[in-house]
Amino acid sequence: MTTAEQPPSAGRQSPARPALGQLRRARARFLAGHPLPADVPDEVAAAWRRARFHGVRHDSAAPFQGRATQPSDPALLEAARPVLERLGPVLDHEHAALLLTDARLRVLWSAGHAPRDTFCPDLSEQSVGPTSAALALRTGHRAELHGPEHFLDMWQEVSAVSVPLRAPGDGRPVGTVTVASALCGGCAPHPQAALAEATAAVVEAELRAYTRPPERALLDAYLTARAEQDRPVVAFAGHSRLVSEAAGRLLTARDIDDLERAVHTALREDAPGARLRCGATVQVVRHLGETVGAVAALEPAYGPVPAAPAGRPPTTMAGHSVPWRHATERAAELAATRAPLLLVGERGTGKTSLARELLGGTEPLVVDAAEGDLHEALPADPRGSLVLRHAERLAQPDVAAIVALLEARPTAPLLVTYTPGAPPGPCLQRLLDTLAARSVTLPALRERPEDIRELLTAVAPATEPGRPPLTWTLDARRALERYPWPGNITELAHVVRSLAQQRRAVGPVRRTELPDPVREGPAGRPLSPMEQAERTAILEALRRHGGNKARTAAALGIGRATLYRKLRTYGSHA
Repeated sequence: MTTAEQPPSAGRQSPARPALGQLRRARARFLAGHPLPADVPDEVAAAWRRARFHGVRHDSAAPFQGRATQPSDPALLEAARPVLERLGPVLDHEHAALLLTDARLRVLWSAGHAPRDTFCPDLSEQSVGPTSAALALRTGHRAELHGPEHFLDMWQEVSAVSVPLRAPGDGRPVGTVTVASALCGGCAPHPQAALAEATAAVVEAELRAYTRPPERALLDAYLTARAEQDRPVVAFAGHSRLVSEAAGRLLTARDIDDLERAVHTALREDAPGARLRCGATVQVVRHLGETVGAVAALEPAYGPVPAAPAGRPPTTMAGHSVPWRHATERAAELAATRAPLLLVGERGTGKTSLARELLGGTEPLVVDAAEGDLHEALPADPRGSLVLRHAERLAQPDVAAIVALLEARPTAPLLVTYTPGAPPGPCLQRLLDTLAARSVTLPALRERPEDIRELLTAVAPATEPGRPPLTWTLDARRALERYPWPGNITELAHVVRSLAQQRRAVGPVRRTELPDPVREGPAGRPLSPMEQAERTAILEALRRHGGNKARTAAALGIGRATLYRKLRTYGSHA
C-alpha cells in the first residue's frame, strides 16, 4: 500500500493498493506477535519491523513532546518561510497541515489544521516508525502513507504525502515538504499531492534565489550550460563540484579529477573559452571582477578522455552500481590498448555483450569454443578484432592454436570470455595465466541488485502498438531484487520477455505473476538438485491450488504436517 512514485506523467496509472481494513487487521496481528498474512506488501511489513527494531512504541505519545528544531542550515527555513506562510488560508480551508523538515527529518515549520492536536518534532523512522517524509527522502520521489501503514496508534486516521526538496545544482536532498490530512480512504494519489509538489517546486526555486551572489553566478552558468539536453557539464568552485546527470553517466571519478586539473591549467594560462583535449569547453565564471569558478561543458560527440569506449552501451549493459561501474570502467581502460583481454564471469553476466561494446562498433569475428574445431576457424593472421567465447570449453588443440597465436602476435586484438567451473587442465591454465594480467571479472547480478530496476526496462521487448510498456509493482520489484538469479541477466531477460508475451492482465506486473522460485525467493540453505526439484514441484502445486495447503498436500500425496515441514526446510514463505 505504501507508494513512492515517479514524477507524474500522462497516462500513468496508480498501483493497486490493498484495502485499509486488511491492513488494520494485519497490523493488529503484528502488534500481537502473530505472523503477518501473505497479502501484506513487503515494504509495509519491513517498515513495521524496522519500527520494532528501533524500539518505537506504537502507543507512545513521547514523540509528540517537543518544539520545532533550530535548523542547522538556516537557508532552507529562510527561503521556505515566505512560501509556506502564504499557504495558511489554503490549509485552513482544506483541513490539512503543512510541514517542512530538514534532511534529518526534523520538523522546522508547521501550520494549518492538523489531523491531531499534538505536534511531532521528529519524523524519522527511529522516532516514530514509517512516515511519508522518510520514504520520500529515501526514494527521492513523492511518497504517501495512509492510516494503518503508520506504526503509531495516533496516526491511524491520518493520510500524509511528502515530496523531497533538493539543493540547487548538485541535487542533494535537503529536506521534505509534507501535507497531512484526515484519512482519505487509502486513495492514490493523495488529494493534496499536487499542493505538496507545487510547494516543493516553489521552495526549491526560492533556494536557488537565496544562494549568495558568487554561488548564484556559478549556479546560473552551470544551469545554462546544462540546459541543452544530454550535454555533460561539470562546474568547479574550490572544493565543490556540480556534475550533471549526463556527465555522471559518461565520466568516472578519475575522469572528473583529470578534467578539473585541465580546467585549472586553462585558468592559470588565462585561456577562457579554450577547448581542452578531451573536448570540453571551459567557461570562466566571475563575480564583481573575481573568478568564482569554472564550468566545463563536453559535446556529446566527444569522449571524456581518449581511453573512453566509443558508442553507446548496448541495452543489456544497463546498470550504474559500484561493482558494475568498476568492472566496465576497468575493461574500457584495458581495451584502449591493443592487446588481448580476458573477461571472466558467471554465465549470463554479459561478457560477450561487453566484448562487442569494447570494440567501439566494429564488427568482430566471433568464434565459439563450444562449437568445437576452433583451431580450424581461427585466421592465421587476424587483422580485425576477434572474440573468443566459452574459453572454458576449449579442447587441447584449440588451446595450442590460441597460445601459438599469442606467442606470434602478443598484441593481437583478441577478447576472450571465460566462465569458471571445473578446474581447468594444464594447457588451458597456461592460457589463462598468460591472459591473467589483463583480465576483468564481471559481477554477478545478485551482487548488484540495485541495477535490477534499470535492467527491467533494458531487457523488455519492444511494446506492440496500442499496448503500454511493462511496469512493476513494488512487491514484484522487491522479489526480483531478492532472487539470486543463477542465470544472471540472461535469466532475467527470459523472465521479463515471457511475462510480456504471455500475460493478459493490465496494469503493473504483480508479485503473484512471477515464476514460483522468483516469487518465493531463495531457499534458506543450498539445495541439492533433488531438493530443488521437490521445492519447485511444491511451489507449483501451491500456486495451482491458490495457496491452500490442505488441497496442495492432498494433490502431492503427502500429509499436511509433511508439507509444512518441507516448506520450513526449503525456506519458502508460502
